[in-house]
Amino acid sequence: MTPAPALNRRGAPERFGAALHVAPPELEGKRGYRVCKRAFDIVVAGGLLLFTLPIWLLAALAVKATTPGPVLYRARRAGLCGRPFAMLKFRTMRVATDTADRKITDARDDRITPVGALLRKTKVDELPQLWNVLRGEMSIVGPRPEDHDFVLQHYTKDHMRSLATRPGIACTAEVRWYPDLTFHDPAPTGVSTQDHYLSRHMPAQVAEGVRYVEQQSLGLDCKVLFQTAACVLFRSWVPPRKRAVSLLPQGEDGQEVHT
Repeated sequence: MTPAPALNRRGAPERFGAALHVAPPELEGKRGYRVCKRAFDIVVAGGLLLFTLPIWLLAALAVKATTPGPVLYRARRAGLCGRPFAMLKFRTMRVATDTADRKITDARDDRITPVGALLRKTKVDELPQLWNVLRGEMSIVGPRPEDHDFVLQHYTKDHMRSLATRPGIACTAEVRWYPDLTFHDPAPTGVSTQDHYLSRHMPAQVAEGVRYVEQQSLGLDCKVLFQTAACVLFRSWVPPRKRAVSLLPQGEDGQEVHT
C-alpha cells in the first residue's frame, strides 16, 4: 500500500507519488462557502442515509443472496489533495475480477452481475458513499473521484488542480455525459476499454473537475444535485440513445471552449 503523503503546514501534500506536487486548495476567499458546503454535505448525507436505510437493507440482501463475497466494494480513490481513501459501493461485479488491466467497465461488461446491473442503473450502488461524505472524504457534489493508481500514473500538473476539493457523489461530468462516456463513446475494435478511457475519457472528465474547482459555488452545487436527481429518477428508466459527444471543455456559460 502506498503510504499517505507528508503534509505541510497548510494540510496539503508536500509530494504526491514520485515527483508530482499537489497544489493546496485556492479557496482562501471562500471560507464562508467552505463552511456552508461542509454543513450542506453533513445535513444532506445524514438525511439521505436515514431516508434510504430500507433501500440499503434490500440492496445488501440482494447482493448477498445472489453472489458469494462481501456486500460492499472498497475502491481506492484519490481524495482532497490526492490523499487515498476507500470509496464504498455496493458490490456489483463478481469477486476478484477488478484486475489492474480491467478497472474500467462498459455497458456489456461480463463481470457485472444481474443484481449489480440494476443497482448501477438506479445508482443505488453509490448510496454507501454517503458514509464517505459524513467521514469528510467526499462531498455531495464535486469532481469525479478517480482511481488512485491512475492519478499517480497518468495525471499531469494541470490535472492535479481537480484535487483541490473533495470528490463528489454527483459531478458535472456525469450529468453532461449521462449515463457515461463509455456508453456514448465505446472503445473501437482492437482497443481495450481501459486504454480508451485513459486516452480520451479521463482527460475530459478531469477537465470537468478542474472547471468545477474554478467555478464552485452553492448555486452550482444545487444545480448539479437537481440534474443528478432528474437523471436517476427519470432518465435512468428511459432506454438511453447513443449520441455523438464532444470532449471539449466548457466555459462558465456552459458553452464549449475551442482551443
